[in-house]
Amino acid sequence: MDKKFIYLVRHGDIGLGRDKRYIGQADLPLSAHGKMQATVLKDFLGQVPLDNIYCSDLKRSRQTADIIASHHHIVPTVREELRELNMGVWEDKLFSEIRAKFPQEFKARGENIANYSPPEGESFADCAKRVIPVFESLAQVDETTILIVGHAGVNRVILCSILGIPLDNLFRLEQSYGCLNLICKVGSKYQLKYLGLPLATMVRQD
Repeated sequence: MDKKFIYLVRHGDIGLGRDKRYIGQADLPLSAHGKMQATVLKDFLGQVPLDNIYCSDLKRSRQTADIIASHHHIVPTVREELRELNMGVWEDKLFSEIRAKFPQEFKARGENIANYSPPEGESFADCAKRVIPVFESLAQVDETTILIVGHAGVNRVILCSILGIPLDNLFRLEQSYGCLNLICKVGSKYQLKYLGLPLATMVRQD
């Protein structure tokens, strides 16, 4: 029976500090700490025989992919569909700001996280409609071992799909900066080997 290994990582840190913001498709680069996290991923995956690396077109994903790829002499393949959730007019706004200015909308999203769309943005259900088809297509390509450099929301959507978990529960799946998941595809079935392995803890941030 054919077996395929899919390494799914989240990009490295982007230097937001402790203030929680809605960062969806804002094109932010890796921080210095994020580049160190990507280097840890490169070292960890150094002995893995990757056939290909896929990433979104956002800088933080591409930079993480490029750092990892430098060890494997692979040019990452960019897939726009792997972009993070579009947060619309909430983009780059503090959680506290949205809660204060739009309390009803903030509450509505919390009560219906799978289907609520911020103004001019998309819901996680919308995100899944573009992410899952491309994930399934990559799972079908004739490559034994691949790496996908995703985003927190994108990774959670993928993990919910393979685990059969409703999107309402996606925040139960921890996806810290620089974490690693390993998905094994045997025939048509998926098995999750690692979930959110926190490789970033190997990097000190002074």
